[in-house]
Amino acid sequence: MTLTVGFDLDMTLIDSRPGIHACYLALAERTGTFIDADLAVTRLGPPLAEELVHWFPADRIEAMSDLYRSMYPAIAITATPAMTGAREAIAAVREAGGRAVVVTAKYEPNAELHLAHLGIEPDALIGNLWAEQKAVALREQGASVYVGDHVGDVRGARTAGALSVAVPTGPCDAAELREAGADVVLDDLTHFPAWLTSYSAEVAARA
Repeated sequence: MTLTVGFDLDMTLIDSRPGIHACYLALAERTGTFIDADLAVTRLGPPLAEELVHWFPADRIEAMSDLYRSMYPAIAITATPAMTGAREAIAAVREAGGRAVVVTAKYEPNAELHLAHLGIEPDALIGNLWAEQKAVALREQGASVYVGDHVGDVRGARTAGALSVAVPTGPCDAAELREAGADVVLDDLTHFPAWLTSYSAEVAARA
């Protein structure tokens, strides 16, 4: 069976804080509505609508989501770097003979722009899925491992029956990730290739 590893996007493969911060400030200026962008980027992970409800009435969320997403490519893509170790993590999966897929809550067209800009080429990209919803794509892709930075990613992995590998590079610290049920917590993705080598050897030994 081919090894398939799923990765989250925001704060796992990319440091989306600078781009999202700039986009929230632009949205605030465009709409005349105060948005605390500094606060918003401390709680990245959940779908956009879950952040916008803090700043806009419920009947405007859909329109504001559409506006934000339309503004996003021109503002956020070039401002967003890869996380340290991201490219090497994808490469490690390939070197192990596996497939690397990205499963994210981010609007899929914008997620695709990020990956293209950074030269990160997963075998598949599935967007618009959060927490337990990610399990649908992880199962469809046959992912046995899912790597993410949020407790929602841990829940998605566990719902899919995949090993949950977590990195505390987003809003959730190591203790929160472990408490949520992460099977493995790495300091960051720079530790992923060595972990994958060890994990692959363990799997081979059990086969």
